[in-house]
Order: sequence, then C-alpha cells, then structure tokens
Amino acid sequence: MREKLPTHQIIQLKHPTRLSDYLVGIFDELSSPSSIKKALKRQQIKVNNQHQPSGYWVQVNDIITFKPPSLIPRKILELKLPILYEDDYLAIIHKPPGISVSGNQFYTVQNALPFNLKISTQADAIRPLPVHRLDNPTSGLLIIAKTKGARVTLGDLFLRKRISKTYHALVIGKIKQNGQINLPINDKESLTEYQLIKTVPSLKSKHLSLISLTPKTGRTHQLRIHLASIGHPILGDKIYGIEGLILKHKGLFLCATSLAFTHPVLDNPINVSIPPPNKFLKRMQNEEKRTRNQ
Repeated sequence: MREKLPTHQIIQLKHPTRLSDYLVGIFDELSSPSSIKKALKRQQIKVNNQHQPSGYWVQVNDIITFKPPSLIPRKILELKLPILYEDDYLAIIHKPPGISVSGNQFYTVQNALPFNLKISTQADAIRPLPVHRLDNPTSGLLIIAKTKGARVTLGDLFLRKRISKTYHALVIGKIKQNGQINLPINDKESLTEYQLIKTVPSLKSKHLSLISLTPKTGRTHQLRIHLASIGHPILGDKIYGIEGLILKHKGLFLCATSLAFTHPVLDNPINVSIPPPNKFLKRMQNEEKRTRNQ
C-alpha cells in the first residue's frame, strides 16, 4: 500500500524566501538546516512535482512534497530470516549473528525484512523497520514495526521500560550465583541483573559460565561492558575480552532469548522466547570433555 507523501502548500509569503530557508519547521523530520540540506541533496523534496535547488525562490501557491527516508525504494536483500511472530502491525524475527540491524551497507536485517514479512494492510503501513538494535555479533530476537502507529507506540514502550528482554551469554570464569552490575556507561545510569545457570571447567579459561541477563537500561554494549567490568567478559568478545582468552572465529556468545510486552494495538500480551544457540551448549560440552581427557 502506497503511503501519501507529506505535502505543504504555500498560502502567503511575507518576503522573498529561498527554499532551504522556507523549509525550516515545515516537516517534522526536517528539524534542522543540515537535515534540510541532506533532503534536498538526496532529492527527497519536490516543488510542484519538480526537484529544485536550495536557492530556489519559493512562490505563493507552490506545493512542496517531502519523501521521508522510509519511503525511498531500497534494494531487497534476499536473506531468509526466522520469523517467530507476525501480525498486521509488528513482527519478531530471529537475527543471525554477524549482520547489522541497519546502516549504510546493503547486507543488513532492515534490507532483508521485505523479503521475509507480509505487507501490512493498515492505512498507516510502512516499510518494515526495526524498533531497537542488537550489536552486529549478537544474535536473537528483534522487534519489527509494520505500521507508523506501531512504531511510535513500541518506541514509547521502550522509553518507559515496558518491554522486558532476557539474554543468555557464555562468559569466562566462575561467576557467582547471581547479582547486579550498576556501572555507569558514558556517565549514564546503567543496570544489569544476571543469574548463573551452569559453570563448567575449561583448560584455557579455567571455567566458563552460562548465565541469563536482564538489562534494566539500554546503553550501547551494556551487557558486554558490564560483564567485562567484573572480570567475566563474554566469550568471543573481541572488544572487551581478556587478551589471550578471546575465542577466535566462533563469534560472540551472546543471544537475546526472550521478549515480553503488551501489543501496541491489540493490547494482548506478547511473550516470545528461544533457547540459547546450540553453539553455547556444544562449547560447554567440548570444554568439559577436554578437561576430563587431559
């Protein structure tokens, strides 16, 4: 379904004005001179259905249309993604490790969404968009909005901490049974709760611990930073790991395993969960076997 472009008609002018100056405050997504400059350069702005330069002198009765980035056609990445939940408003997919959620490159989850999800039939349907992020090496559950209304409401739920997330991680060392980490990140309050599931011996790391994690805040790299700060970095973490103990070529052992929230439109509870990846259990089994056979 094609979404109507934001449109503005000039009713009156108090003095001669260039297009770039007139656009300030006209469209919500163009809130600064730099955003206006970028939109004009990317030809997202038309005047009377024609592209005009920033120095164009606008006239009374000119009709200005703006094509938001979400409506600009993109190439579709034909990458199959596991879908855990989908309706006309949102979806929950399983993000593989080693792919970014979004960005300037083509190989992103966002570019693969149209290949995997059905088009919403709602009047405010949009191209499917992730409403939060997972690091490139992190796998797991990701919420996708399929309508403008769902995107706004889900964003608000995240801000009000109404979406509960759980992760599983395999960390280096013998971590205590459970605990909290409240180390500030970039001078912002940050809180993570964790629980020990199992510890196994390891020849290289002495011990490995499988834990579940519940972030109470959403800072960038929060879980990775917090666990490294208490001496138990996540296995395979090339940024925050301990030199000499970083497992190479196996990826990061961190996965978003559950999501719980109230549906932003239907108002019913949504609870989706997955088990930790097989590589977590295989790594633990291998470490135990190597220790027994030494």
